[in-house]
Amino acid sequence: MLTLLQQLLNFESLSTVPHDQLNWLIKHSKIRKFERGAFVGIQGKKIDGPHFLIKGNILMFMYRGNEKQDLLTLETGDIFGYLPYSRSDIAPLNALALDQVEVLSFETSMVREMISLHFELTQSLVHIMNTRVRSYTTLQQQNDKMASLGKLAAGLAHELNNPASALISDALALKKHIRAEFLFNSFFPTECLVNTQRSSIESRLVEIISGHQEKELSYKEQNQKENSITKWMERNSISYTEEMIEVFADFNIQSDSLEFLKQSLPQKALAALFKQLTNSLVTEKIARNIEVASSRIADLVRSVKIYTHMDRGQERSYSNIHEGIDNTIRMLGHKIRVGKIRVNKRYGEEVPPVNAHTGELNQVWTNLIDNAIDSMLENQEGSLTIVTELAGNNIKVSFTDDGPGIPEDIINNIFDPFFTTKPIGSGTGMGLENVRRIILRQGGSVKVYSVPRNTVFTVCIPINTHKQAIKP
Repeated sequence: MLTLLQQLLNFESLSTVPHDQLNWLIKHSKIRKFERGAFVGIQGKKIDGPHFLIKGNILMFMYRGNEKQDLLTLETGDIFGYLPYSRSDIAPLNALALDQVEVLSFETSMVREMISLHFELTQSLVHIMNTRVRSYTTLQQQNDKMASLGKLAAGLAHELNNPASALISDALALKKHIRAEFLFNSFFPTECLVNTQRSSIESRLVEIISGHQEKELSYKEQNQKENSITKWMERNSISYTEEMIEVFADFNIQSDSLEFLKQSLPQKALAALFKQLTNSLVTEKIARNIEVASSRIADLVRSVKIYTHMDRGQERSYSNIHEGIDNTIRMLGHKIRVGKIRVNKRYGEEVPPVNAHTGELNQVWTNLIDNAIDSMLENQEGSLTIVTELAGNNIKVSFTDDGPGIPEDIINNIFDPFFTTKPIGSGTGMGLENVRRIILRQGGSVKVYSVPRNTVFTVCIPINTHKQAIKP
C-alpha cells in the first residue's frame, strides 16, 4: 500500500515538489472519507482546503436558479478547494462524491505559512489556480456563446417555422388545384365519349400526374427513358417538344399509359391533351419543388431546435442519441458536401434512449464529427463511419475516419486544454477537452486509436448516468 507521500508524488502537479515540503503538507492535513452521494463541498459555504483527491471521483456542479448545471468531474490526482492567492473564500460550486472518496484536506489557516516557507509547493498550487481561472474563463465564454446561439436559434426557428409551414400547405393546395383544374379543362371530344370512357381516361390522368420515380435516375437511365418516349412519339406521328419528353420521363409515364390514351382518343385530341398535360406536369413539378424546399426548411428548423435543446433546462432527460447524431450531421451538411465526405451510419437497433444532458451530447457529436471532416478536407474526399451499439449497461458510439491520422508523438496530448493541431486562429484547443469533460460528467469514457487512414474515437455512455443530486 502506498504511503501518503508516494500518493502525492503521483499527482502530476506535485511530482517535482521536494519531499520535505510534501511531508510538511501531510503533517498539516487530515484524511477525510465520503460515501457515494455525500457532499464534499457546498456552493455558497465558506471554502476550505486545498484538498487533494487521493481516491474516487467527484462531480462539480452548480445551481443557476432551480437548474442544476454539471461542470466537471474530478479524478484521483486532482486538486481543488482554496488555493494560495485565491480572491474568494466562498465556494462557487457543489462537490458531490460519485463513489467512495478519500481526500487529503490541508488546514486553510496554514496557507500563509506555506506561501512564506515552501516556494515550490506554493508555485505548483498557484499554477493550478491560473489554469483553473483560464479554463473557467474559456468555459464562461463558451457558455455565453451557446446562450447567444440559443437565443439566435430560437428567433430563427420562430421566424422560419411559420412561413415554412405556410409554404408546405400552399404547395399541397396548389398541387390539388392543378389536378382538379387540369381534369376540368382537359380537351375531350365529349360527343364521341361515353361517361365510362371519360371516367377511365380521367383515372389514368390522375395516376400520371401523381406519378414519380421510385429513385433518382442516373444521367444514363434518364436519357434512356427520354429516348424511349421520343421513339414512341415519332412512331405514332405526334409532335413533341424537349420539355414534353423531359417532364414525361420525370413523371415516369410508361408506354402502356401512352398506348391507353392513344386507343381512347382521336389523334388530334391526343396531341392537344399531351400539350395540356405537359403544362400541368411542369406546374406540378414546380409545386413539388416548393414542397420539398419548404420541407427542408422545416426539417432544418426542427434540427436547430433539437440541436440546441431549446425549451429545456440543464437537467438530464431521456433522448435518442441517433436523433442527436443525425441532426448534427444535418447541421454540418454543407461542410460534408464541400469535402465530398461519405457518411456511413450503422445504428444498433437495440440501442435505447440515454438519460443524459442532450445539449451537451450534441456538443460531443459536433466536435468529433467536425474534427473528422477537417482531417479529410485536405484530400477533398473521405469516409466517416458512425457505429452505435449496446454494450452491457452502456451505449458505445464510434466515429471512424480515413484521414491521415494523428501523429504518435501528440496523440496523448489531444485531450489537453488549449492543445490544437489546427493553424493559429482556426482552433481553440478546447474541442476535445470539452468532449472529454462532458463525457466524464456523464459518467462515461472517450478513447482514441489512430493510424494513417484509420482514426477511431470511441465514446461510452451509461444508459442511466449519475443520478441527479439532491439540492443541499
